[in-house]
Amino acid sequence: MFLFVFLVLLMVSRVETAFYGVVYTYSYLDLQESGYLAINTEKLSFSSCEEYDSFVCSVNCSGQLVFAVDESSGEWCQKESLLVLPNASLTTFNIPVSYTNWTENRNGIELSAADVQFELRNRSDINKPNSSPRTNILPLVRVPSNCQRNINLLVSDPDGDEVRCRYAAGVECHTCTPPSVLTVSPSCTLSFSPTNSSAEGPYAVQLAIEDFPRQPITLTNESNSQEVITTSNSISKIPVQFVFRVDPAAPSCTEGVYLPRFLPPTPENGAQIYTDVNQTVQINVRAEATQAVITELLFSGPNNVAKSSSGSGNFTLTWTPDVFHGGLSHTFCFVVQANSSISVYQSDLRCVFVTTRSITTTPTPPTTVANLTTTATLTPSFTTTPPPTTTTQQTTTTATTTLSSTIPNSTLDPGPFYVLALNAKISTTLSLKNNTEAIMQQIKDELIRRGLPSDIVLKLINSVELEVTTT
Repeated sequence: MFLFVFLVLLMVSRVETAFYGVVYTYSYLDLQESGYLAINTEKLSFSSCEEYDSFVCSVNCSGQLVFAVDESSGEWCQKESLLVLPNASLTTFNIPVSYTNWTENRNGIELSAADVQFELRNRSDINKPNSSPRTNILPLVRVPSNCQRNINLLVSDPDGDEVRCRYAAGVECHTCTPPSVLTVSPSCTLSFSPTNSSAEGPYAVQLAIEDFPRQPITLTNESNSQEVITTSNSISKIPVQFVFRVDPAAPSCTEGVYLPRFLPPTPENGAQIYTDVNQTVQINVRAEATQAVITELLFSGPNNVAKSSSGSGNFTLTWTPDVFHGGLSHTFCFVVQANSSISVYQSDLRCVFVTTRSITTTPTPPTTVANLTTTATLTPSFTTTPPPTTTTQQTTTTATTTLSSTIPNSTLDPGPFYVLALNAKISTTLSLKNNTEAIMQQIKDELIRRGLPSDIVLKLINSVELEVTTT
């Protein structure tokens, strides 16, 4: 029996945490001599930064491609992990994922789950693999129960596709009950209408965001097999999940009284800001609330954004994009928060695009490739040159595995960083379903024997079993 396995080596622990949501995106940069480079980003939010580190990094995230985004003390912490990989194959697949238990919520969702649909086949309209839709959201959005509020998700697509939003369903969530107080439109507007005090409290919001071509396109895999996708077929899918809290009624819903109101020079929602790689950009935010005290700016954006304050109601976000941010529109979202007695009030959610122009030649991270010719005992031989394109014959005794390690050579310091992916075809009589731990341990032991650190943890991302019989 052949087991086709895609593994990502991440530091993972199994601890009880309070989950506050996820935003996942993947993008393909322009073609380089070594192929396409895929940039995968996963923003995860928990009730504290320590909980993030425990779940993702087995307590210590130093030396890994994990970056703090922002936190609201005592409520949530958001960090971003970055995975930089060469395009291993022109294919399509989905990855179901689960994290930890959701923070307490009114719609009764306990276990977290999400689903990412990757479309990596070559597109006929742009002559490269697809990039997912892009958007962003804070881990916690709050509104008084007596105030109308529309949350307009700022969505974009690097390939120019139409982006649509809906509530998650089926395998996209463990329990899929949507918030009773919030509706979502295909155009990605979340609407809240005033409600009574019995509906106050936090709700888990689980969205699926998909891209659709604006005209029929042809997708071609590495075997030159083709599929036509029409405007009614989604191409890829990403999860967007967060917490929506309905707070007690405010004395007034007028912006600028209790609820902070944005003032110039704060950019308008949907504003476009342009910059270049290694060129610093600043976003100035100013707000007022006459009957409340403005306490902080909360935001979500790309990694390495610095936040500062120059007095009550005056804030600045400062960011210098690196080469891996080039050629993409990055979504910055922010709110200003204010306190009055024991009450907490948020402004409207405001989001802007910061587009980083491409540079002529995007530096490609050095890649070390290992060819593994495996039997059931996993005995690999190593080389430091990329393998030629070959055709692997399926047998019941041997298989070919490619292990690639990418080390980004950019401003993401300190380093070096090692993020490894293993795409393996394993010949064994064992069942992956019934012998997962034994198979994973065998792979780990062999990787450690061949020089990888002993504290690595293997995470199984996706697998397919094909039973091969001989006559």
